[in-house]
Amino acid sequence: MNDVAIPLSLAAFREGFPALQSGAYLSICDKAILHDRVRDAVDDFLTGMAGGNATRVGHETHVTAARKAFAAMIGASADEIAFGRNVSDGINAVVCAMDWKAGDNAVVCLALEHPNNIYPWLRLKKRGVTLRDVPPVNGRIDQAAMADAMDASTRMVSCASVSFAPGYRADLARLGAAARRHDALFLVDGVQSAGILCHDVEAENVDAFATSTSKGLLGIYGAGFLYVSSRWVDRLEPAYLSRPAVAAENDDASAIGAYDYRLQPGARRFEVGSYNLAGAYAVDAAMALLAGVGADTVERQALMVAEGLRAALHAAGATPVSQPADAHETSHIVTAGPLDAGGHGFSSTAWVEPLSARLAEAGVIHTVRRGQLRLATHGYNTEADVALVRDALAGWQRAA
Repeated sequence: MNDVAIPLSLAAFREGFPALQSGAYLSICDKAILHDRVRDAVDDFLTGMAGGNATRVGHETHVTAARKAFAAMIGASADEIAFGRNVSDGINAVVCAMDWKAGDNAVVCLALEHPNNIYPWLRLKKRGVTLRDVPPVNGRIDQAAMADAMDASTRMVSCASVSFAPGYRADLARLGAAARRHDALFLVDGVQSAGILCHDVEAENVDAFATSTSKGLLGIYGAGFLYVSSRWVDRLEPAYLSRPAVAAENDDASAIGAYDYRLQPGARRFEVGSYNLAGAYAVDAAMALLAGVGADTVERQALMVAEGLRAALHAAGATPVSQPADAHETSHIVTAGPLDAGGHGFSSTAWVEPLSARLAEAGVIHTVRRGQLRLATHGYNTEADVALVRDALAGWQRAA
């Protein structure tokens, strides 16, 4: 809970992850690994609970600190951040807070979204809302077509900051600018990029940004952040309402106050019930680590290692390999093999599963998604991880 980040080298950062002592962890797109300091923070929470000497107010200092740190990370103010459960919770909170009318429309590219950013939109059809589903082009969002699909009846536009497969980064600033021309809210699923790639929600024209703490933010399951811009928050009415969302004269969680309640002036109006305090302790510690390394340093390292992985896969003939067309598309997720030739954990592409098995034998933790071999980096990955993948690729080629 220190407001001043303590500088931390990449080497020192890496040393704190027990999972990195052997093999290569290239699966941050699936889940985080725990740093020793994060685990220690959760232990502190559990010790306080076991001893019965921790107060709710004391626990919640970690919620407040984490909100503030996440706000600084994405270029927002702390009162624009809600502490919630996960990215799905945040997306649904925003979608359900809009006063939708029959004839309104929402613009998305469902083919590139994770289910957590598909089902909330499909549900709107029952309310007479038109879903304008814009097809992708070569695994990419068609930026021009998305913009063309917007009109005066468009209320929301949504996309993932980085697709979970094939792993291209969206040009948020361009999409957000198009949404603002139509006074539509731009909602981003940021779970694949938060904590790894740099964000500035103002520069990117993002109105709402939802993420979990269990991937790039290096926390644990069951916690997340929701950013809602101050320019939009008073135009949204939360679907669920409980004490944390209501403005009051004190912080007594059991005080009802007046029945003519007022919502919290910022994004905290979207907070419901008790906080995941273990999650708050964890992400508070993790955010301090990330701030100590520096967002620019984390992104630069993650992208450098990802580029090495792309080159290694391409040289070994494990193609097609996701290859960004320009800087806007560059991310830390690297995929190989045809998209949708298979599904979650399996592939109909002849070489994907044998190569996946070879990588697993070499100690390379990775995934197969939408039939593609998928690797993903963070700031703790190094050239040594690329070398390990190269060795596994060489063995796979010899056995082919």
